[in-house]
Amino acid sequence: MRISSTMMTNNYLKQLNGSYERYTKLFEQSDGKKLHRASDDAVGYSKYLRYKNSLTNVEQFQDDITTAVSWMKNSDAALVNVTERMKEFKGKVVAAGNSTNNENDMKDIAKELLASVQEVVADMNAQIGDRYLFSGQSDTTMPFQISDEKKPRGETKTLSEAQQSFFRDDTNTKPTVTQMLKMVDEDKNVYYLNVTDGRVYSQEFMENGFKDRVATGQVRVKDGDQVGVISGWTDSKEVSNYFDSNGVIKDTAAGTAVDMTTSGGTVSLKFAVTEQYIVTYKGDAKYISMVKKTGGVDKATDSVNQTGQDVFGSDIFDTPGVSYDGGTASGTAMLNELLYTVAKIDAADNHWAANDGLTISDAAHAQVLGAQTTMAARQQAYSAASDMLTTQDESITSDITDVSSTDVAKLATMLMEYQTIYSLSLSVGSKILPGTLADYLR
Repeated sequence: MRISSTMMTNNYLKQLNGSYERYTKLFEQSDGKKLHRASDDAVGYSKYLRYKNSLTNVEQFQDDITTAVSWMKNSDAALVNVTERMKEFKGKVVAAGNSTNNENDMKDIAKELLASVQEVVADMNAQIGDRYLFSGQSDTTMPFQISDEKKPRGETKTLSEAQQSFFRDDTNTKPTVTQMLKMVDEDKNVYYLNVTDGRVYSQEFMENGFKDRVATGQVRVKDGDQVGVISGWTDSKEVSNYFDSNGVIKDTAAGTAVDMTTSGGTVSLKFAVTEQYIVTYKGDAKYISMVKKTGGVDKATDSVNQTGQDVFGSDIFDTPGVSYDGGTASGTAMLNELLYTVAKIDAADNHWAANDGLTISDAAHAQVLGAQTTMAARQQAYSAASDMLTTQDESITSDITDVSSTDVAKLATMLMEYQTIYSLSLSVGSKILPGTLADYLR
């Protein structure tokens, strides 16, 4: 086979260009990365893309957690203030129950109690940026607003633990009775209505009579303890026929009279009402979720907000299964119970303050404290998730470095090697390649 000068030239140039191409690819790694395209290392590049995707997910979760923790810290700060106001409220109610207070003393205490509730409303309207913390998903709407005028709200009796235990349903088919509606007859005699079954009990039985039953060994209320039954009353949904979700009576002109059937005949009763300020809730009962890990949403731990109902619970007017305007619950139950307490103390009712007033303030404090505890537990869960994600971030970053980063020392040696080879190739080529016509003419 004849080897021509053209073949020698082409082979030389092909090898020279190949050497330069390898040198160029190595030089690309001078930025510290050995993977610039899938063809550099198909297996390594596949791992690199998978690691980067995982790192992106971790970084997104970390951003969510940062936002969530900020939200919960601000919410917790507001709830701490509210809890302190609840403690102060309870202390002032205890002072109001002192029989040595005169009417002026009671009115002064009522003013202080009203100021405490107003502070609570202000704290619960706290914002982070332009978003309200306790409005649910309606976080651009100010959630709580106290009325400028007093409104007729149904009077309730909040049951003590002993009363709740006594009036509990033996069959466990009905909800625990925590409150009853106060009613009066034409002679101003006071009665209390169990809204779950329509049974009516005398004031004396509610305050002392049930204790006498317990002393004789009776542990649960039974048929015959009541003085009568409201005709046609079926269950707690009946409440919504007479009151809205904030407890404001619907028919003020007629006084909403109902008939009670007794062993001696029929007695006409009216719902007792008190003129008091009313707090309304404009938010919703939906939760803001900020997911902190891969998988399904866990409403118990991924929700970062507390709604009005979470903080202030529900009462006898938040009738389950009944649709009111704006939702099935008022979101201000305990606030309106506190304002009911303000109204009763303003009316100088020492006896009520020492009994029912103290029960209400205890229940309100426990409700807010429970919401604060729930928020703290969620915050702890997010903090734990943050620590876990930090570890994952470090691990994935290390994996990315291992698969995509250049060994600088090795790269420097190889670059010097290929540069030397290329330079020698140029030098050798100038000596072995056949000359051109111009070279011969020189």
